[in-house]
Amino acid sequence: MNFCMNSRMNVRRYQLTIVPLMMLLLATFVACAQKQSPQEIKEKTAEATAEVKSDAKAVAEGIREGLDRDQSRIDLNSASKAQLLTLPGVTAAEADRVIAGRPYSEPDDVVKRRIMSRAEYDKIAGKVTAKN
Repeated sequence: MNFCMNSRMNVRRYQLTIVPLMMLLLATFVACAQKQSPQEIKEKTAEATAEVKSDAKAVAEGIREGLDRDQSRIDLNSASKAQLLTLPGVTAAEADRVIAGRPYSEPDDVVKRRIMSRAEYDKIAGKVTAKN
């Protein structure tokens, strides 16, 4: 009886091994049997290349925009009074208070320290940074 069980288990193991292998071979054969004309291959390659090119351009644009955004921001820790006055709604008195309150670890520290109101800060939030 033990021999029969071992024999059945071996057959079952064989089936579990050979069936997926046969399916893989069949799939490979079907894929190879489908004939594509050289023109179809060229068209598919051109489409894939165009898609990759488009994606690469989008990524490069995003990186460029990010770099430009960071470079165009005014650093609250090092900006001159004249630079601070270029920000929307910033008066000479506010610029002086910003300079006197340095250093800042975050741009919204000017609100936390009551140097500017939240409404005033919201006007310049996207245009400032606080580099240490």
